[in-house]
Amino acid sequence: MTSTLHSFLSNKSSLILKKLIFTLVFALSTLFGFAQDTGVNITVTIDNVTSDKGTVKLSLHTADTFMKGKGVMNAESKIKDGKITVTFKNVVAGDYAIISFHDANDNNQMDFRENGMPLESYGMSNNPMSFGPPNYDDAKFTVAEKDLELNIKF
Repeated sequence: MTSTLHSFLSNKSSLILKKLIFTLVFALSTLFGFAQDTGVNITVTIDNVTSDKGTVKLSLHTADTFMKGKGVMNAESKIKDGKITVTFKNVVAGDYAIISFHDANDNNQMDFRENGMPLESYGMSNNPMSFGPPNYDDAKFTVAEKDLELNIKF
């Protein structure tokens, strides 16, 4: 009798524990599943690429990452008829800047002349016309609740 009662309680505890774990896993997966789609989309078009050779590389930056390597999101696109379109998805609200360049020789870096001037075309959000290195404040834009469409000129 004791063994039967113990077996019954063990099976019932095991079943309750399994149901509890299943419920917890389901609740967490639902929560994180919805959390992944909370940002907005930023669609970037560049329509003046000088050739279809290579790729165009784009980086979405915050003030902390600007001109310091990879952005918070990075993208690459093949060029078709001098044009590319890329979408950064689920971007959370905040201030950002986009830097892009035409990697014509596909060496995954921007190439420069001996005097430091770029050999490959580049551009930034807001299309600032500046002499010297890119400036975050010139390229900065704000992401709020609505999707954005930006056009960058090389």
